[in-house]
Amino acid sequence: MSGPRRLLPSISALVALEAVDRLGSASAAAAELALTQGAVSRSLQALEGQLGVTLLLREKQRLRLTPAAQDYVRQVRASLTAISQASLRLRTNPGGGSLSLAILPAFGVQWLAPRLPAFTRANPGVTVNLSTRLRPFDFGTEPFDAAIHFGRADWPGAEHLLLMEEEVLPVCAPGLLSAPLTVADDLLGLPLLQLESRPGAWGRYLAAQGVPGQRPGGMVFDQFATMTIGAIHGLGVALLPRFLIGADLAEGRLVPAWPAVGHGMGSYYLVWPKDTPPRPPLIAFCNWIAGVLEQAPPLPVQARTE
Repeated sequence: MSGPRRLLPSISALVALEAVDRLGSASAAAAELALTQGAVSRSLQALEGQLGVTLLLREKQRLRLTPAAQDYVRQVRASLTAISQASLRLRTNPGGGSLSLAILPAFGVQWLAPRLPAFTRANPGVTVNLSTRLRPFDFGTEPFDAAIHFGRADWPGAEHLLLMEEEVLPVCAPGLLSAPLTVADDLLGLPLLQLESRPGAWGRYLAAQGVPGQRPGGMVFDQFATMTIGAIHGLGVALLPRFLIGADLAEGRLVPAWPAVGHGMGSYYLVWPKDTPPRPPLIAFCNWIAGVLEQAPPLPVQARTE
């Protein structure tokens, strides 16, 4: 342990300080912690004595933290939260570690989830916890070991493992097309479904097919899942990642509106904090997923057409 032990306060004193900061009085903190007001006051006095610093300003019936103590309690609160979460992980999985992953909804459901049973069979002591996050976040303030990231290898302060480059295909319900399209330009005569987070996707795809300078409008969706359902029910043509639609193509719910596969607007990465030593469950997951990437994908996909 770094730092002198004499400056390491008790958990009970830190909990009391955090509660007083949040609630504004020793009596309110005592009620929340099921202690007497005197016990809370004695804990705070002992903490001030141990640290040799005034932490609280007493104003009539309220307690207010000094500016320095406010900075201190912010760090204390984060540490108490981390200890609580670590204790919860230990209690729910006493025989092994846990791995907390932030996932993107479509990628997590369609690509990662079907493969996770293989990881859990190979690592029975690891409990995997999944939560959805749509945008990058600070690993220092979120309780995640790693995350799935779409875009470029630009997550600040993170290591990156490339999972796949995204390939997209324009697809629709079979009944939407009265006849096969003869040129890519014919796509502009159909309702084109849009993803809110990728407003330039259609223009990029059409330019790659020799139809530059287009920025078509259309119905907007906030997630791939709802846009896929819309396409299946005949609302229009959706430009979707191939990993997402393998089963729908194989079972005929969707068909290619135009056969050329295009490059998406980014790639998928597994990312984890660069400055924090990885825990054994994360090391096991990285080694496992690296092995998965060396194998041919087991999920059905549409054959590439050039």
